[in-house]
Amino acid sequence: MAKKSVKLSKAAEARVANYQAKSTLVGSRDVIRKKDNLRSLLIAAAAIVVAVSAQLAYFNFGPGVPTPTPTPTTASAPSPDLAENRAWAGTMNINGSPVSFDLVGDKAPQAVASFVSLSQSGFFENISCHRLTTEGIFVLQCGDPSGTGSGGPGYKFGPIENAPADDLYQNGVLAMARQSNAGDSMGSQFFIVYADSTIPADSAGGYTVFGKVTKNLGVVTKIAEVGNVDDASDGSPKSKVLLTSVTVK
Repeated sequence: MAKKSVKLSKAAEARVANYQAKSTLVGSRDVIRKKDNLRSLLIAAAAIVVAVSAQLAYFNFGPGVPTPTPTPTTASAPSPDLAENRAWAGTMNINGSPVSFDLVGDKAPQAVASFVSLSQSGFFENISCHRLTTEGIFVLQCGDPSGTGSGGPGYKFGPIENAPADDLYQNGVLAMARQSNAGDSMGSQFFIVYADSTIPADSAGGYTVFGKVTKNLGVVTKIAEVGNVDDASDGSPKSKVLLTSVTVK
C-alpha cells in the first residue's frame, strides 16, 4: 500500500524547521566542542614538548658551554701523568667560604691533571661561577675566566673519563662541562652537583667525574636557594658567585 502524503500546516512546518535548525546548531556545537577539545589537547601536548625540549636542550649542552663557541687552542692539555694515578685533596673558596674536595687521579687522570695544573698556576683565582640550574638537574658551573660560558684555558681535551653508567650524578660530584656530542671539548669549566641529578648521556657519552666535595657543600646549596636572575631555572645566579682560589695537594 502506498504511503499517503501528509501535508503539514504552516505552524507545523515552522516547528519542524525550528527543530531542524536547532539540531543543526547543536551538531555544529558538538563539532566545535570536539575541535576545541582537540585544540586543547594539542596545546597541552605542545607545552609538554616545549618543556621537555628545553630540558633536553640544556642536557645536550652540558652542563657545558651554553653556546658552542670554539675556544682558541693555543696550548696542549697537561699530560695525564701529572695526576700521578692517586687521590688529591683540595679546597676551593667560593665567595670567601672554603669548600673541601677530593680528586680521583686514578679514575680520571686527564681531567685531574688539567684541574691540578690550572689550580697550581692560579688560573681559578677570582673568576665567576656563571651558571646555576635549579630544576631537573642541580648544578653550579664554574671555571670560565670570561664569565660567559664560552671561555677556557686555551686548550681542549678528551675523551670522557669515569662517567656514571646510569647517568646519575650524585650529590657533591665534581664533573667536567663540555659541548653537546663532543667528548673532546673539555677545558676549564666544571660543575658542582649540589643534589642528585640524572643527566642523560648524548652521542659522546656522559660527563667526566673527576672528584667530589667532602665538606661544606652547603655553600653551594645556599647559592642555589637565592636562585637566578629573573627567577629562571637555568641561568646566571642572582647574586654574584666568585671562585676566589683553588688549592690542591
